[in-house]
Amino acid sequence: MTTVADNRTGEQLAESLMEGVGNEGMRAATRLLGAHRNGFWLRRLLEQEAEWSAAGSGRPVIDRSGLHPSVGWDALGLLLVDQPWVIQASRSEMAVLEVAASLVRRCGVQLGSVVEAVDEGEFQLILRALQESAHGDAAR
Repeated sequence: MTTVADNRTGEQLAESLMEGVGNEGMRAATRLLGAHRNGFWLRRLLEQEAEWSAAGSGRPVIDRSGLHPSVGWDALGLLLVDQPWVIQASRSEMAVLEVAASLVRRCGVQLGSVVEAVDEGEFQLILRALQESAHGDAAR
């Protein structure tokens, strides 16, 4: 089973990577990555899956072990903590990725640094993800 970015919107891509995922934090984090710049991070995870998985001690950044592929939060968290230089991105892009990983307890963030790095639209996406993580789909 292959998941590719193809011509889907970021939200559609996020939905495809959340099938079978029941953890509210993981769902909120995946939705955040799908909503941010039309799936910027989800597309990069899929496009650079082999490279980033190899850099993260061989753990997959896209977990394909279940019925449906999902974000491999363990591998992504290891990359962010141990080898952040592997992931090249702007300060605001990294802030969004770190917040998403923090929603699934794979990365700690300094909120002051996040607030300084993101624009208003990204800030609103982060707030929505925090609400969804705390209250589930009812917060949508």
